[in-house]
Amino acid sequence: MTTTPTDASTVETARSRAPEGPRVAAVTGAARGIGAAIARRLGADGLHVIVADLPSMQEGVAGTVEAITAAGGTATGAETDVTDEASVEQLVATAVEAGGHLDVFVANAGIAQVQELLDYDPEDFRKILDVNVSGVFHSYRQAARQMIAQGHGGKIIGAASIVAFRPFALLGPYSATKWAVRGLTQAAAMEWAEHGITVNAYGPGIVGTAMWDLIDEKLAAKNGQQRGEALAENARSIHLGRVSVPEDVAAMVSYLAGADSDYVTGQTMLVDGGIQFS
Repeated sequence: MTTTPTDASTVETARSRAPEGPRVAAVTGAARGIGAAIARRLGADGLHVIVADLPSMQEGVAGTVEAITAAGGTATGAETDVTDEASVEQLVATAVEAGGHLDVFVANAGIAQVQELLDYDPEDFRKILDVNVSGVFHSYRQAARQMIAQGHGGKIIGAASIVAFRPFALLGPYSATKWAVRGLTQAAAMEWAEHGITVNAYGPGIVGTAMWDLIDEKLAAKNGQQRGEALAENARSIHLGRVSVPEDVAAMVSYLAGADSDYVTGQTMLVDGGIQFS
């Protein structure tokens, strides 16, 4: 099999075609936790950040916006329900209205439920699929449509997890959704590469968030442990010796959103301290 070299003069990188002025990023699920840390980091990187979350989470959205602006950045709040594609389309429109274009979209919104498979309610199963899979699908393609129309490429980034490589007990449906995000990310990267769009995902490990507090509580109840013991037991698998914080994940997203990752696409980058090697 032979390949024909591409004339370098005909290949425009996303960096060379990018518009002048501040880049604009939209981050879903940004009212708290990892999403808020990502929004703050992108704001510190100089991007105008559209901080998006559910209508019920607007107090947290306002807090994230305030944190970004207090640090000298620029941010705009938005109400978004990722299960409604029209709502995601409106988020993209808000980003364009705020900054003239959309350069980065972080599909961070997601939910988790800690429950054994035998006890999992079918309605809860449908809900987690709707948020974690359909929500990422809506986000990816609405962002891509805008970036293709602009003609200067862009960065699309999704929330996967260590469970996209190694499922955890009591997180069966959540694990399934994150495997789906990993596959969707690879397919989107293939389809949109010709438009100068990179599509990647980040995979947090054990992070000090409310989800892991709940996992610890459920495992402790099942195994007759004290609160904190189950988390500590899982944390012993971390080679770097500490549980992650949201800022660890935000640093990876900063890289995926920046020019240094222009030649990286279709990847799910683990941020787990060395639990799982891919």
